[in-house]
Amino acid sequence: MAYFYEEPCHTFSEYLLVPGYSSAECIPANVSLKTPVVRFKKGEQPALSMNIPMVSAIMQSVSNDNMAIALAKEGGISFLYGSQSIENQAEMVRRVKRYKAGFVVSDSNIRMDQTLADVLELKRKTGHSTVAVTDDGTPNGHLLGIVTSRDYRISRMSTEEKVFTFMTPIEKVIYAEEGVSLKEANNIIWDNKLNALPIIDKDKRLVAFVFRKDYDSHKGHPLELLDSHKRYVVGAGVNTRDYEKRIPALVDAGADILCIDSSEGYSEWQKRTIDYVRKTYGNKVKIGAGNVVDREGFRFLAEAGADFVKIGIGGGSICITRETKGIGRGQATAVIEVAKARDEYFEETGIYVPICSDGGIVYDYHITLALAMGCDFCMLGRYFARFDESPTNKVMINGNYMKEYWGEGSARARNWQRYDLGGDKKLSFEEGVDSYVPYAGSLHDNLALTMSKTRSTMCNCGALSIQELQQKSRLTLVSSVSIVEGGAHDVVLKDDMHLMK
Repeated sequence: MAYFYEEPCHTFSEYLLVPGYSSAECIPANVSLKTPVVRFKKGEQPALSMNIPMVSAIMQSVSNDNMAIALAKEGGISFLYGSQSIENQAEMVRRVKRYKAGFVVSDSNIRMDQTLADVLELKRKTGHSTVAVTDDGTPNGHLLGIVTSRDYRISRMSTEEKVFTFMTPIEKVIYAEEGVSLKEANNIIWDNKLNALPIIDKDKRLVAFVFRKDYDSHKGHPLELLDSHKRYVVGAGVNTRDYEKRIPALVDAGADILCIDSSEGYSEWQKRTIDYVRKTYGNKVKIGAGNVVDREGFRFLAEAGADFVKIGIGGGSICITRETKGIGRGQATAVIEVAKARDEYFEETGIYVPICSDGGIVYDYHITLALAMGCDFCMLGRYFARFDESPTNKVMINGNYMKEYWGEGSARARNWQRYDLGGDKKLSFEEGVDSYVPYAGSLHDNLALTMSKTRSTMCNCGALSIQELQQKSRLTLVSSVSIVEGGAHDVVLKDDMHLMK
């Protein structure tokens, strides 16, 4: 006879936090959302932490290099989707790592005999308006000049006009020589009112650019997540099939952390992948694993050497695993049990393995609930898919702007590796849907509001850190009637008045 759990599993919407004592110090400005990402020993600091407890899902419709840059600016990590060629994913990693390093290797380069049409196409492809003109069109060729949007007017020029006729020649370009410090370079930019400063070597070859926007961006994003070389931190998803080829390529490209992308992580396939990483790289390469929903699954992956463990099966907004296979567990119950297992493991071994709640987040306050229940950070798909920075198209549906959003288990994603059980190289059936989500604008504005809600709720609980929230939180289950009571009720909303006319 099968084992039966005595209690039903629960979702986040079935819980509320009970307020605790708040001292005068409990104001949102004093709240720290810093959280560990990878395993560490008691008394030591983790090798990688985040400044906010949010990562973007390993999905085609969510996490590309644009999302990774935008989220790193806010203090989180994006895991670039792995259901693409190894070369494309590695190039995405490189684009993120190149984006901001103080000294940026130019990815917008052109020859002087090319045309304005080529400049416009390069700008469309890279998104950068500063183009270096080198003798061979490479990032390290002899610098002959630069082209910016101030050098041409599309309405008054032929797109066939040659670059050398409108570029700013090197004789009129202010530049610095290799060896200049970042502080000195920024001073030159400010003193000369420049947007970009080329750095050249003694042979007049282009080495890098320093951009004014990088300095401004840093001041406008105090929580941005940078590595030791002041480059944005980026993650990448891997599978349990081609990991021996994919992982070296991602590591060489500069990925800071990897995560096995799988619908179910309590398997030998995940252990084999982690074993490969440990045998090849030791503890230098960090890799998360999952997904699991109980104590046994967590213990298996923690003992296998996972740097963090993801929780959740079937709770995503586009996931139909529970409908098609009858597999899964309510996300709140899963997080609570795995958090207890994580604490048990820490007591036994002195090793803390962070846990990530993946899926089941419908409202902003669910993030705070997940943190209070014990998770260290949350992975979200639908939340991030709504923003300008996600890779999908913005379309008009019934008079409203929407963004496309599809699951990795859908036929559109064709990501059979995520659901691989050692069988054929195809999806036998779908475990995700193809859908739309309401367009919400920029990531920065929306994320600021979400984190503001989290900080405020933490203050209501008397907590100034995530660890303190977990220690002080008191949670209560709510009845279906209480859930109704929690929203607007027994009134006529002003927005609905027109329906009564």
